[in-house]
Amino acid sequence: MKHELVKPDITVIGGGLAGVCAAISAARLGQQVALVQNRPVLGGNSSSEVRVWVCGATAHGINRYARETGIMGELFVENQYRNPEGNPYLWDLIILEAVRTESNISLYLNTDVHEVEATGDGDERMITSVTGWMMGSERKIRFESQIYLDCTGDGLVGFLAGAKFALGREARSEYGEEWAPEVADEITLGSTLLFYTKDAGAPVRYIPPSFAKDITQTSIPIRRVIRSGDSGCHYWWIEWGGEHDTVHDNELIRDELWSVIYGIWDYIKNSGKFDADNMTLEWIGSLPGKREYRRFTGDYVLTQNDIISQREFPDAVAFGGWSIDLHPPQGMYAEASGSKHMHADGVYHVPFRSLYSANVRNMLMAGRDISASHVAFGTTRVMATCAVIGEAAGTGAALCAAMGVSPRELYARHLAVLQQTLLRQDASIIGVRSHDELDLARRAKVTASSTLTGIALEQPGETYPLGTDVALLLPVHPVLSGLELLLDASSDTALTVELWDTGRKENYVPHSLQVTANVNVTTGTAQWVKLPLEWRPEEPQNAFIIIRSNKAVSLYHSTEAHSGVLIFFKTEENHVSKNLEDHATDQPVVLWSMQGLARQPFCCRTLSETTAYSPENTVNGYHRPYGGPQQWMSQPMQSGQPEWVQLTWEEPQSLAELHLTFNDDVNEDLVNLHHHHTTFRVMPELVRNYRVEMLSQSGEWLEIISAAENRKRKVIHTLDTPVYSQALRVNMDATNGSKYAELIEIRAYGEGTR
Repeated sequence: MKHELVKPDITVIGGGLAGVCAAISAARLGQQVALVQNRPVLGGNSSSEVRVWVCGATAHGINRYARETGIMGELFVENQYRNPEGNPYLWDLIILEAVRTESNISLYLNTDVHEVEATGDGDERMITSVTGWMMGSERKIRFESQIYLDCTGDGLVGFLAGAKFALGREARSEYGEEWAPEVADEITLGSTLLFYTKDAGAPVRYIPPSFAKDITQTSIPIRRVIRSGDSGCHYWWIEWGGEHDTVHDNELIRDELWSVIYGIWDYIKNSGKFDADNMTLEWIGSLPGKREYRRFTGDYVLTQNDIISQREFPDAVAFGGWSIDLHPPQGMYAEASGSKHMHADGVYHVPFRSLYSANVRNMLMAGRDISASHVAFGTTRVMATCAVIGEAAGTGAALCAAMGVSPRELYARHLAVLQQTLLRQDASIIGVRSHDELDLARRAKVTASSTLTGIALEQPGETYPLGTDVALLLPVHPVLSGLELLLDASSDTALTVELWDTGRKENYVPHSLQVTANVNVTTGTAQWVKLPLEWRPEEPQNAFIIIRSNKAVSLYHSTEAHSGVLIFFKTEENHVSKNLEDHATDQPVVLWSMQGLARQPFCCRTLSETTAYSPENTVNGYHRPYGGPQQWMSQPMQSGQPEWVQLTWEEPQSLAELHLTFNDDVNEDLVNLHHHHTTFRVMPELVRNYRVEMLSQSGEWLEIISAAENRKRKVIHTLDTPVYSQALRVNMDATNGSKYAELIEIRAYGEGTR
């Protein structure tokens, strides 16, 4: 046996997506990081060992412009390009490569931390070391660091350190939560095993094992959805253990889940109710995917009321958007729906005070074990949300280590530094603006080769009979003086249209009615009809324009997507079986759905100019949609002619580093194992080929950067030698499919100021 001592600046325990993003963010800020994972692969529940979809704030397309950016965004986009089939082993590889790319990370796989040394009394604990056993290598490794992050999911490190925590469901009276039980208990969400199937191309018989459960003697065939072609996360509802201890009873829970999986497959193969002769089992999980265990107590406990009210926090560092998604304690045997969902009207905010321990002064946490009530945990638990929380916690840890402060002191004294650092990394804090004083672009005059000043979707595709209410969302910057729709009318009729605001800039649902118009439409096809909708809001924001149902009218879908423009359909029916998911349809984000047609808005033309796509947006401090698209967009590109954005200063500047953020359409829902597929591997709006030029003292434009085949949202160019110039120009020569050049943000830094 070997005994080793490792002394990194930061030790991250847990290699799920929260731990991975925490480690990467801290390493990129110059800290030496040990990432310790007790499994042979990274990714936690998303890995090939468990194979759960990575879901997040988009909530499978329910929320708009809600996909994560930062490190999780990088992983999503890379996986879309390299792994379009959703191969779980390639997903493992993408995560592993992201970690190994960072030279400041030392990775310890197969290393189970089960010893923690901590000092101090109960209210002021300090972790001095954690020790892990590397399985298969007979190495006992002791890690001594300034800062520790518990990203274990189960919260073992914090528990052994004496951190305060909650387990189970709080009573309704504790936080005033509608969905909490009257009396507190120790019930949690259960664990799940998944399985994969495939068509073998020839008949395959199946003989079940002796322990396979006869599911016809349970409520499963009646209360759950079983289809022979489904596999993987379609069977998320194979869940059990909520009434047990999901850690101590892990083996018992696994065996029960196995018995049901083999019983389900027996039912599919041998009941005669399915066309499954050629189907065979390809893979069955053996490591239960746990949903819930300990939740540490921080300086703030996030609750249901915070989620549903979308409470704004001064220390917001991350966001989520998945519904509060709770499951019955009996899991797959329950008579009730497999899950019930409560949605906010949009995304919600996560405070930094929920990411560090209230009593262990050098411990942060990320992932399933953050400071949240059981009900709030119902949304923060999904993995893309865990990942962005991980990036925030890792960034906080890096700043703590660099400044020699505790997380609580970082919150009290350096909160702005934390938030601005996250924004510079392209992490998203919804509604928080960048005001980086070191960013030279903020001091420059911004101009462009051309700017889109009106919205005109004039290329018609299929028609849509107006049998239900539909809606368009458009930016109003600063005024809307009317709108035209392309439509057919089978008879003379009157069309009713309403303009609503969205209430909050991060929301995309109707909130308050502003204008109503009734328009007479004559019989005809492919006619442009003017809608007298006039609105000048006090500040730029989105308009939610509802077109009421009319059986005589058909609208035209556009063949082109358009940044800043969304389409909605009103539906009062659940999009999935209520036996699986119970979504109350009176919730606005459920009532108004994109139905997978976000890239096919209705043909329309605005009748007033807009500044929503001004080049000044690239330095306004926002780097994702918020009350509008918050980007620059050119006129349609012409062959062989680049579109450009230029920074000009009053005096020459020394420039050493340039940050470019391109549009990767955060409205597009991406999932690692492909709950659905996009028709493209690279976001069409992303700029593919570009060049950066500087203005020389003699007045010539000199190329200093050239990039081809770009498929990334955020690109950082560090110059080998700083340049001295009064102007920079980003020339965009080609996109990945869009006819517009688009740029979200540009930053420029001098030498030594980054």
